[in-house]
Amino acid sequence: MRPTTLLGIAFVGIFGFLVVTSFGEQVAGWETFEDATVSGRKAHVVGTWVRDAPSSYDPSRNVFTFTMADTAGTVRPVMYSNPKPANFEDAERVVVQGQMAADGSAFQAEHILVKCPSKYNDGREFEDAQPGMPVTTTSSAATGYDQ
Repeated sequence: MRPTTLLGIAFVGIFGFLVVTSFGEQVAGWETFEDATVSGRKAHVVGTWVRDAPSSYDPSRNVFTFTMADTAGTVRPVMYSNPKPANFEDAERVVVQGQMAADGSAFQAEHILVKCPSKYNDGREFEDAQPGMPVTTTSSAATGYDQ
């Protein structure tokens, strides 16, 4: 083989290795708080906001703190270095992306996603639907938009 061909193959191999290792560090899996504590890596944790526990925003440090229960029922405080997300109180589910603190006491969130109930489709139009008949919704009449 020619030296340029070998050099090209080596370059592609090194580049591929770097892409895979960098991508692997950035991608976080869906985990529970316990899994995130054990792994020590970035993770997405899905859960619900514990409304009975105190939540607060400290404007001097720009930190929003709340308590969350993951899908396994484990409850941990979450610290988010930003103000409280919009519609946080309406959230059915919360997804936090980040990692557990070194001592495992709290989850340090880099991003928070909130899943709110849909205001456009509450499902009631399907309760009275008959087979073979079109389903009518009231959202277009209420908003004035035609479908």
